[in-house]
Amino acid sequence: MKIEAGVSAMFFWKKKKEPLAVEYNKEGKRPVIRASICTGEKTAGFKDMKTGQIEELMLITGKKDLERFMKLYGVESEEIETVW
Repeated sequence: MKIEAGVSAMFFWKKKKEPLAVEYNKEGKRPVIRASICTGEKTAGFKDMKTGQIEELMLITGKKDLERFMKLYGVESEEIETVW
């Protein structure tokens, strides 16, 4: 790309918007992190209290991912159970 004298190339990136908080059934589901003993991989989701089935929603690769999950679903760290 050629830039003429006196003209500068400007690039604009759109800032990604964080999605609004998503509600979940707090009476029937509990927030959990499923951690693999072998690989250490962690996924966040919700466990159905009646069936015990876990709905995995997000891969957790670090602290930022966990914070994003908590913000997105309005969950406090004390509420999250770790399942192995």
